[in-house]
Amino acid sequence: MSLLIEQTLNGVQLALLLFLVAAGLTLVFGIMDFMNLSHGSLFMMGAYFAATFVPMTGSFVLGGLLAIMCTTLLGFAVEAIWLRPLFGRGHLDQVLGTFGLVLFFNDFVRLVWGAAGRTLAVPQMLAGQVSLGPSLTYPVYRLVLIGAGLVVAGGLYLLVQRTKAGMVIRAAASDRDMAGAIGADVTLVSTFVFGLGAALAGLAGLFAAPLLTVQIGMGDNILILTLVIIVIGGLGSVRGAFLAALIVGLIDALGRAYLPELLRLVLSPVAASTAAGALSSVAIYILLAAVLLVKPQGLFPARGAR
Repeated sequence: MSLLIEQTLNGVQLALLLFLVAAGLTLVFGIMDFMNLSHGSLFMMGAYFAATFVPMTGSFVLGGLLAIMCTTLLGFAVEAIWLRPLFGRGHLDQVLGTFGLVLFFNDFVRLVWGAAGRTLAVPQMLAGQVSLGPSLTYPVYRLVLIGAGLVVAGGLYLLVQRTKAGMVIRAAASDRDMAGAIGADVTLVSTFVFGLGAALAGLAGLFAAPLLTVQIGMGDNILILTLVIIVIGGLGSVRGAFLAALIVGLIDALGRAYLPELLRLVLSPVAASTAAGALSSVAIYILLAAVLLVKPQGLFPARGAR
């Protein structure tokens, strides 16, 4: 039971980290019909900004706010200078253009921060463990990450579902042309959503920096999982991104925890551990294939999405 609770919390923590990246990207896809492969690079830049500003300021909160602010401004600049000319063009042009941005940011990081990876220590006040039962302790930082992720998810839900700006965002995500026809400034909405997505990616990079090695290309792997989540949840659906992220996070965490025990019945311990990680990843893509076959629009598509 202790293992189940611990791995479930690990799955939720991973899910919320993925959701922060996926939420902005799914709205960009839904509103702009834009294939942005460079979104993972904003996650990477957020992590590098955090690894720079937190030690510089001596405060995780102040350094984190600076990292999020810089990532958001970078997102606005990328959208205005590089991506806006690609709006309305074919997906192949968008893929090639944003893939070029991925290469640019990787080389930019190598030029500014060097090729070696960086680490960021967990804040001192959050470095301990908290008891969740007689035989279970869990890192305070990971619990705070879960709590903060839920707060951000709740705030994003209220923004999208309960405000006038959210109504315009949902209308544009459901039918961009119709939203423009009834008077919505779709270009302004697109810019706002892209900036919001960049801020969320920066926040995810900030949270991930103490858990992962901050290194070149770290956004590429999370981008792949993010795209899987968007397809499973449904383009343009924040609710779908949240629920799909939970599904993916739990499959990954519980698979890595329990598959080794099952595989040890037929394999050596080393082979079982290696195979378990691979099978956990494969299970996610099997789910993706099943969703594409049964419900191509996603499990929880935005209302009115086609």
